[in-house]
Amino acid sequence: MMRSLLITLGFFVLTTSALAHGPTPQKVDETIDINAPPSAVWAIAGDYAGVSKWNSELKTSTGTNKKRVMTFKNGEMLEEEVDEYDPAHMTYTYRMLNPNLKALPASSYSATLVVTPGKQGGSQVEWYAHVYRGDTENEPPEELNDAAAKQALARLFRAGLDGIKAMAEGAGH
Repeated sequence: MMRSLLITLGFFVLTTSALAHGPTPQKVDETIDINAPPSAVWAIAGDYAGVSKWNSELKTSTGTNKKRVMTFKNGEMLEEEVDEYDPAHMTYTYRMLNPNLKALPASSYSATLVVTPGKQGGSQVEWYAHVYRGDTENEPPEELNDAAAKQALARLFRAGLDGIKAMAEGAGH
């Protein structure tokens, strides 16, 4: 009887602690090959504050290579801050400062953009992140769940990568 009670209690503790855990970070990873030398690609992608010049999801962006404020097409703004900016290795890592769920359905994220030589010449740009959904409760609404956060960030990254490619290949050819 006592053993059965302990097993039941143990199961209850494990089950409730698993449910109370909350959201887990979701990975977003987008990559593009560009027919231009890494230095030319970095000249575009390395303009951290000028992200709106090469990302069609954004209306404007202002700031420095430490902080930027992006204004999305819908007029909503999001502020990000650089944790590491390394032009010698053509990479930077940054994070969202304050969530704005109308701009992006995420409660937080940290991301890295890196330019490397391509496998067959040219360049490769990888942009990846760990993102937490907009609603961190156990049962978030669909527009603020894991899938919504991943899709929105992937769309932002893909638009940026496509813009970098268009600018780099257009400038060099």
